[in-house]
Amino acid sequence: MSTLVIVVHPDLAESRINKRWMQELKKQSSVTVHNLYEVYPDEQINVAHEQKLLEQHDRIVLQFPFYWYSSPPLLKKWLDKVLTYGWAYGSEGGKLQGKELLIALSAASVEENYQHGGRNRYTIEELLRPFEATGHMIGVKLLPYFVQYGAATLTDEQLEQSALKYAQAVIS
Repeated sequence: MSTLVIVVHPDLAESRINKRWMQELKKQSSVTVHNLYEVYPDEQINVAHEQKLLEQHDRIVLQFPFYWYSSPPLLKKWLDKVLTYGWAYGSEGGKLQGKELLIALSAASVEENYQHGGRNRYTIEELLRPFEATGHMIGVKLLPYFVQYGAATLTDEQLEQSALKYAQAVIS
């Protein structure tokens, strides 16, 4: 199975976890790592190129830090530009039909904060509903989310364990 991991982090150099995850994935021969902020520093997305990349892979992973209960802005722009009517969905669309989609995110806050009654009031699953709805619209099989809570306070050992666990989730 070929996997495309779309990394979307506006300051990857300063990210311990997303940078480490990306390094671990680059060791996998069946994985293509595609860093949107590196490829599009001007945020001018080449839609045809992105659609071709998606068509060439069986599994798509969206990897990003969870900012203000959502994704970084370039991912939203990418979704809006790339997943077009007549290509990703609609009567002439369906190019991603049957592919797998994995959402992988790092959350600075601890898991207890993402519970009913917790500091953030909602679960990660509830907050990620727009991604679930998008997946349904384009006909992909949504895999269980991969979430690393407490990313801001991970020890080096926990970071390494997270990277290995993440790579396993991506390739299995």
